[in-house]
Amino acid sequence: MLTHWGYPTIRKTILVSLLISGITAFIAESLLTVALLLCIAMLSFTLYFFRDPERVPPVESGCIIAPADGRVLLVQPAESDFTGPSSMLVSIFMSPFNVHINRIPLDGTVTSLHYHPGMFMMAFDHRSLESNEKMEIGITGEKIKLLFYQVSGFLARRIVCELQEGDAVRQGNRFGMIRFGSRVDIMLPAHAVISVRPGERTRAGETVIARY
Repeated sequence: MLTHWGYPTIRKTILVSLLISGITAFIAESLLTVALLLCIAMLSFTLYFFRDPERVPPVESGCIIAPADGRVLLVQPAESDFTGPSSMLVSIFMSPFNVHINRIPLDGTVTSLHYHPGMFMMAFDHRSLESNEKMEIGITGEKIKLLFYQVSGFLARRIVCELQEGDAVRQGNRFGMIRFGSRVDIMLPAHAVISVRPGERTRAGETVIARY
């Protein structure tokens, strides 16, 4: 299953592959096999990157699930006007080989939504949270508020977020993606009990990262 957010890139990749193959066949037929293998590899990676598997959220109340596939980079204290003092920051790094579809971590309402232009530092560099282009999303649930960020990386130059302020959202639903390597940072209030550690792997829509 492929995400519709990837269709424009997939079409461009097919077009580029056809052009490379056609030009190579015309001017350097001896290199056609190499060109075809390169095009197949390029198209295969593109299709693999935009895969969109189904996910089943846990049947558990009072939990917050991962908004992204990847590896937990850090879990550390942080401050936020939205989630309050003594908050905790959980950062998830997505390599180009992870599923890049982002999912809603909590039932609630989108009460804050801000786009921040910025740089394109390596996503695993902790300074990228402050310096890189990002989309900031605040969700207010029945008993908890959380803030999370789609953060661009060195290769990721397009954040996709279909949310609007005031939207009612359901845990596990798809809402966007970040293209070609990036990170998602989640700010949790003090009463949330973190259930992941640095180095652990997460699956968007399934892995419980905190309970409240």
